Amino acid sequence: MKILVTGASGNLGSAVVETLKARGIAVKAAARDPKRIANGTEVFRFDFADVSTHQAALQDVSGVFLVAPPMDPTAPELLNPFLDAACTTGVNHIILNSAFGVDQNERAPLRIVERHLMELGVAYTILRPNFFMENFSTGFIAPMIGQHSAFFLAADDGRTSFISVRDIAAVAVTAFAERLTGREYNLTGPRAVSRTEVAAIISEAAGKTIRYQPISEEDMLKWARDNGMPEGAVQYMAVLYQAVRAGWTEAVTPDVEQIAGRPSVSFEEFAWLTADVWK
Repeated sequence: MKILVTGASGNLGSAVVETLKARGIAVKAAARDPKRIANGTEVFRFDFADVSTHQAALQDVSGVFLVAPPMDPTAPELLNPFLDAACTTGVNHIILNSAFGVDQNERAPLRIVERHLMELGVAYTILRPNFFMENFSTGFIAPMIGQHSAFFLAADDGRTSFISVRDIAAVAVTAFAERLTGREYNLTGPRAVSRTEVAAIISEAAGKTIRYQPISEEDMLKWARDNGMPEGAVQYMAVLYQAVRAGWTEAVTPDVEQIAGRPSVSFEEFAWLTADVWK
C-alpha cells in the first residue's frame, strides 16, 4: 500500500503524512511547494490547477488522501478532473477531506465533489471535520494572536466543536488500514466551546491574557480582503461564520472515538500541548 497525500505541507496533510509513516504505510507527499515538506518522504510538486502534475503524483499509489484547497468555491472544477484521473491509474481507495455540514446543502462546492466521488465507482471514504483547532496555533488566526494578543472574528457567541488535525489524521489512516469504505464521517472534538472560552483556555495555557473580540461580518471580510484573500474565499468565509452564528457548528459526534479507538482531543489538551507558540 502506498498513499498519495495532497496538501502535504499544510496542517492536515502533514499530520496525515506523519501518521501514515508511524503506521509503516508508504507515502507520497504532494504540494505546490515541495520544499515545505519534511525530509525523509517521497515528495512531488502538485497543483490541482496544473494537470501536468497529476500523473506523476498518481503513479504507483493505491490510495489517495485528498485535501481540498481551503475555502475555494471552484472546488468541483479543480478536484473532479483529478478524481477522474485517479480512477484510471489503479487507485482503489480515495479519502476526501470535505467539511462539516456540507451534506446539508447540495449546492455547496464540496458537496458537489462528494457526489462526484460517490458516483465514480471507486472505493471512497468521506471525512467532514469541523473547524480546526490548529487555526489558532499555525493557521490564519495565529498572526492576530501574535500581533494583538487577541483575535477578531464575526462569530458572536457561537459555539464550535473544534477538532485537532491529529484526530482527523488518525481517522483517515485507520480508514485506509481497515478499508472503511463507502462511509461518511462527521468529525468533531469532544465538546463545543465559544470563542470566548477558547480565549480563556489559550490564556491559561500561554500564561498571558488573550482576548476574543467579536466583530461585524463586514469588518471581518474587510480584514480578509486587506490581507489578500481572493474574493471567492472571502465569500466562503462569510458563509462559514454565518453557520457559526446560527449554531450549526456546535454538534458533537462520536465518530473519532469509534474509529480511532480513543477520545478526541479537547481544546484544553490541544492548548497545553501547543502553548509555546503563544508565549
